[in-house]
Parts: sequence; structure tokens; C-alpha cells
Amino acid sequence: MNTSLARRALCITGIFAGCLALAGCPKRPELAMAAPTAPGPAAATAPRAANTPTPRTPEVPVARPASPAEAPVAARPAGAMASSLKDVFFDFDNATIRSDQKPMVEQDFAYLKAHPDAKVTVEGNCDERGTAEYNLALGQRRAETVRQALVAEGIAADRVNTISYGKEKPFANGHDEDAWRLNRRDHLAMAR
Repeated sequence: MNTSLARRALCITGIFAGCLALAGCPKRPELAMAAPTAPGPAAATAPRAANTPTPRTPEVPVARPASPAEAPVAARPAGAMASSLKDVFFDFDNATIRSDQKPMVEQDFAYLKAHPDAKVTVEGNCDERGTAEYNLALGQRRAETVRQALVAEGIAADRVNTISYGKEKPFANGHDEDAWRLNRRDHLAMAR
């Protein structure tokens, strides 16, 4: 019995020591010694007492360069192509383009007409309600609706692809109508 208890105590102590070792100590700032200064004429001529300690050179913090992970990320240019494409939002359980969303489709059409080499993927999305299978099918119907509207306006069909993400890629996190209305959308992305 005592051997079993001692083994448990030793095991727990080992785990605790391992956790402490992995957690580590807080990092101290990197320090360097300041460059020694040349003694001036007064220091050379002044006698020092035998038991006076040599003065220490003060420690000076050294700034280290930023690691690649800390380096700032360059902003996307203001005229980036994807910023001109607009999302199209839908009503609950519906794949019909709402009247207030038709201007968004018209802006997407105008952009594609102005950029004849651009290709887009219409990504169909849904809110979290419903099964995964149902939402994949609904997202595909929504993406096809926007694709057909663009093709009907004159965009070549091979320039517009579709994909459905269903409820797998929500734009807004939340479990209420404010989040759901933002997730019921088609997102137009530049095709690669």
C-alpha cells in the first residue's frame, strides 16, 4: 500500500515538475554591456584606493529586430479587383434575388463587363438552421441564381463558376437573426 502511494506521489510530482518546465519562466529583456569608455585624463591621474571595486559598466537594453511573424502586413492596394464585387443577400429558405439586392448584381455585372479577363466564383452560403445537406443544396441554388442573372446580362458562362458552402463558412458568428441574415448570401470571389 505504501509503495503504491509513494509511486502516485512521485508520478504527480513528476507531472507537476514537467508542467513547470514546459511553462518556463518569463523572458527577461535581452541586455548587452555598454561599450567601455576610454578613461579621461582625470581618471588616469587620480589614484584609486586598493579596496575600491572597479565600477561596473551599466547594462543597456538592446532592441532586437522584429521576427517575420511580427512584421507588419502590407495592405491591399486601394484598387484591388475583389473589392468591387458585391455580395448578394437572400431571404430565409429562399434562392430568389430580392429586389433590394438587384443593384448588387448589376454592380457585379458592370465590374465583369469592365474587366473582360476576370473570372469569378459565386459562393453560395446559408445560415446555420437546417441540415448540412439541405443547406448545401440551397447554397447551390442561390449561387446558380446569381450566375444565371449574370449570364442573362451578357457575361460568358465560362467566366462564372459556382460552389456551395452551405452553412460551413459563416460570415457572422452568432445564433440570432442579425447573424443569420448576414450568412444567407452569395459571395463573389475572383477565380484563381
